[in-house]
This record gives sequence, structure tokens and C-alpha cells, in this order.
Amino acid sequence: MTDSDRTTAPLPGMMPDRLPGNAAGTANFDPIATAKTLLRTTRCGTLATIDRNTGHPFASLVNVATDLDGSPLIMISRLATHTANLEVDGRASLLLASAGKGDPLAHPRLTVLGSFERVPRDHADQPRIRRRFLSRHPKSELYAGFADFSFWRLKTVSAHLNGGFARAADLKAADTLTDVSEADDLIAAEESAVAHMNADHGEAVQFYAVLAGADPMQAAPSGDALRSSWRITGLDPEGLDLARADTTLRLTFPQRITTAQQLRAVLVDLAARAGARASG
Repeated sequence: MTDSDRTTAPLPGMMPDRLPGNAAGTANFDPIATAKTLLRTTRCGTLATIDRNTGHPFASLVNVATDLDGSPLIMISRLATHTANLEVDGRASLLLASAGKGDPLAHPRLTVLGSFERVPRDHADQPRIRRRFLSRHPKSELYAGFADFSFWRLKTVSAHLNGGFARAADLKAADTLTDVSEADDLIAAEESAVAHMNADHGEAVQFYAVLAGADPMQAAPSGDALRSSWRITGLDPEGLDLARADTTLRLTFPQRITTAQQLRAVLVDLAARAGARASG
């Protein structure tokens, strides 16, 4: 393959020259926003690895979380076939699909492609990755410390979104990931900010869930009920992730933030906005 071939070859999963040249776009369809929402809110996905014995595609089900920049995270055992496959060839894809009533194909789904890399236990990113994954999947803490389990992070190359009929889009890695440049201050504050909001500002967290689309009648408990209600599982320059039992939501910030001071300001503003909506 020549250098020019490498620059012109389509990225994996992309569909060049498959749509009519005069195909009209779909109104009110934002493929990047849809892809990022699926990426941040989907709790499990279909992992497709390359079988180490024959090269066949091997599909399995895994729990999924995301790193600060949106890179998919999985925690898998060395005893699993998909792990043995990744140890030989890290190339893989993740299918993240939303569920709902009616035809399953009418709901959005995202295929993210790239290469998985194991995150060693002594890696500097390991504590953050472990915390973010277990915050999304608390029950996984039962076996997260087992010697055969490890965290893997997908280095995204491309993605393909199918948002339903006539709503397909090929995406580059940058389209699905979050820019974390110059956000060191926010990154350093994330763990303490999440813990503080969940422990001391539970009612505000319920308001954030309402802004993200939760039912207002079910998202504003008080007292002891807060302990089993919505909680923040992570945040990044573009928004915060929320979970309540098996349900997840994504609240996008009005603007990108990079510092703890900006985070405090936007959280106060969002809580006031949600409170005004509830009282109105």
C-alpha cells in the first residue's frame, strides 16, 4: 500500500459511495450529538473481536463505561475468549444500541471501531478508570479485584451511526470524543466534585436529572429517598453522566468548561434553571 493509498482509504466501518449523490439530509438530526449521547449513556454493548484461531468475527456482551474523553472502557477476564482474542489482536468494535418500544431498528445505535489496549494496574490512569467504571457498574466491584480481571480502553479510530431510517452517518474519532485539552484543573477536581455533589447536594442532582429528561415526578425525592435516586457517575468538559439503578442520562453543559471554578458556576446555574422550571 502506498502513502497515497493510506491517505485516501476509508476508515473502518465507513460507507463511501453508497448513498445517491442527491440524497437529502434529515432535518433535526445531529449525528455527533446523537453519537455522543449513546456513547455516554449505554451501559452494555456487543464487543466484536477477531478470533485468534481462525480470524472469524467473535461477538460477546460486555459492560461499558467511558473515560473522561469518551473513550469506551471495559473490564474483562483473562478466562474469556474475547480477552484472549484482544491479547493477540486489539482491533475490535463495540455496538452500542438504545432500546425502546416497537421495531428495534427504529432506535439509534452506534458502532465504535478501533483497538483495545489493556490498562495495567500500575498505570497512572488506572485509579480514574477503575473509579469511573465502577461508578457506572457498582456491582462489578465484587470481582474487580480478582487477578484475572483487567480494564481495557478503546483507542477509537472511527464510528458509524445509524439513527433510524435515513439517519446514518460515518464519523471520525474526533466526532465521538470529548476534547480534554487544557482541562487539567477540571480533571483533577472530578473525583471530589462528584463525591461532594452526591453526598451534599442530592436535591440538586435530582434537578439535573430533570434537565436531562427524567420524569419530574420521580426525580425530586427528599430525605432518605435521595440515597436510592439519581447520582452523578462522572463529569467532563462537555457534561455530566447520571444513573439511577439501571437507567442512565447525559446532561450536556451549555458551554465547554475546563476548570473547577467554571464547574461550580455551571452547576449552580443549572440547578437554578431546573428549580425555576419545577416551580413554574
